[in-house]
Amino acid sequence: MQILVVEDEPRMAKLLERGLVEEGHSVVVAGDGAAGLELATASAFDVIVLDCMLPVMDGLTLTRRLRESRNQTPVLMLTARDADSDVIQGLDSGADDYLTKPFPFEVLLARLRAVSRRGAIPRPVYLEVADLRLDPAAHTVTRAGESINLTPREYRLLELLMRNAGRVVSRDKILDSVWGFDTGVTENTVEAFVRLLRIKVDAHEPRLIHTVRGTGYVVKAL
Repeated sequence: MQILVVEDEPRMAKLLERGLVEEGHSVVVAGDGAAGLELATASAFDVIVLDCMLPVMDGLTLTRRLRESRNQTPVLMLTARDADSDVIQGLDSGADDYLTKPFPFEVLLARLRAVSRRGAIPRPVYLEVADLRLDPAAHTVTRAGESINLTPREYRLLELLMRNAGRVVSRDKILDSVWGFDTGVTENTVEAFVRLLRIKVDAHEPRLIHTVRGTGYVVKAL
């Protein structure tokens, strides 16, 4: 298998690389989340093994970015955290499996075999809610057949909401997914972008972008 390992701890990265190569796999190693995302986007891998706590971009954000860009390469997440909430957060970000450190290498190999058998999960070509359609491949948005021009940030915000259609997306998740590590961004910025998005998307009835007071936003047809 072609395996991407994203691990910032040099000793662990070297152990994983050596062990996987000895098992006959081809391995590429990245030392931080941003480098891992660039490699995962630029090349095709059978499986991605990544640490949850990474510099520059953490493993949760990396996995979400991959899924939001329709990259469905199986992801095995490694972490020293074993609380149920951490496991849930890892799986909800889009990871296929979750392995707590330390672990026997044989268990890692078995988990890799399991997630690789699942393969990439197909996704719909379009995201649609009522008469609103977003084409992730072409980066286009239409409402009732009419084209809507969005800025890159507005597009990412709408895509996030539409990928979670019918589910409330919290302001924290929006900040994390759309703005990442830009610490100068506040919830007021999120509200401002939602208002701008509404002007363009909800110019006609029915309104599709709804506020859930005290929580976040949801895209759905009432």
